[in-house]
Amino acid sequence: MQITRRTLMKISSASALGAMLPSIASAGFTPKPDGWRDFDLRTRVTLPASETGAQLWLPVPSVTAADWMKPGAISWTGNADSASVQTDPVKGESFVHAIWKGGNAARSFELSTMAATQNRAVDLSTPGDVAPLSAQDHARYTAPTHLIPTDGLVKQTSDEITKGATSDLDRARAIYEWIVENTVRNPKTPGCGLGDVASMLAMGDLSGKCADLNALYVGLARAAGLPARDVYGIRVAPSKFGYKSLGANSPDISKAQHCRAEVFLTGFGWVPVDPADVRKVMLQEGAGNLALDNPKVVDVRRALFGAWEGNWVAYNYAHDVALPGSSNPMLPYLMYPQAEIDGKRQDSLDPETFIYQITARELTA
Repeated sequence: MQITRRTLMKISSASALGAMLPSIASAGFTPKPDGWRDFDLRTRVTLPASETGAQLWLPVPSVTAADWMKPGAISWTGNADSASVQTDPVKGESFVHAIWKGGNAARSFELSTMAATQNRAVDLSTPGDVAPLSAQDHARYTAPTHLIPTDGLVKQTSDEITKGATSDLDRARAIYEWIVENTVRNPKTPGCGLGDVASMLAMGDLSGKCADLNALYVGLARAAGLPARDVYGIRVAPSKFGYKSLGANSPDISKAQHCRAEVFLTGFGWVPVDPADVRKVMLQEGAGNLALDNPKVVDVRRALFGAWEGNWVAYNYAHDVALPGSSNPMLPYLMYPQAEIDGKRQDSLDPETFIYQITARELTA
């Protein structure tokens, strides 16, 4: 399989333009740790009665990071016949699994999860004394997944993008700049997208949403030998920097799911990256369809390699998720509520029909 002309046409220009950006961020979008924020997330689900059973799987925050993310207490109410918190022993994602038997009563469930988060920024000016990943984690975060291969066209593309780069940091930045330059946010993509990296490259269609564009980053980074991972979560508050496209602008966050990414760099540890949000700003901010040299785009492009704003709660890092108790196909990731009635999976991207609502409330001290 050969790399298409469309795929490669901007590889060199992306790296060159990224190198030309000033190294000092402007004041427009500069997330820095400035204190923890506590949030109460509530998910309310109503499922109709049915002759046989129903099941519900709700993701809960299961990422712990001393500098930016702390999961909190979990509680629920409802008429499920059984409910429990479960954690995948290998992939680490946690969720509440509720089960109902058949009957004439509608099923109801309300989940409350607490989480604390804050702005995050990694100083990339000078490497420090950072412990390397364990052999197990290094293998996990460089391995292919069902939708993210690391050989073939993905490897070829990664090699072209990173040609001439001499350090982990240079390779990681080159991939980031290439994605910002070459991808497009597609508002018609359902939900957050699938993250089918192989198909995107093979078709030469580098469009989609966050789970597509940031999965592309993860795949290209892993193919370059850099441990990388998607981080699946949800926006919980407006952006304090005035970017409407980068925050939850209503207490109802039922459709505010957002996938970010991280790459592990020698001397720096896990570094946040989010090229997908650069493309979201370009499409949605202000009058929309902003150019790469627009100041609002320049600001977020510079900042989102190494930092992100703490108005977002992380759920998990898991790909290829098999729901316990389900006979349906595995999910590419677990970021939305999932339910099955009489064994039929419900549309997780349609909360009005499903029916569910997720709300977020910031707690004051």
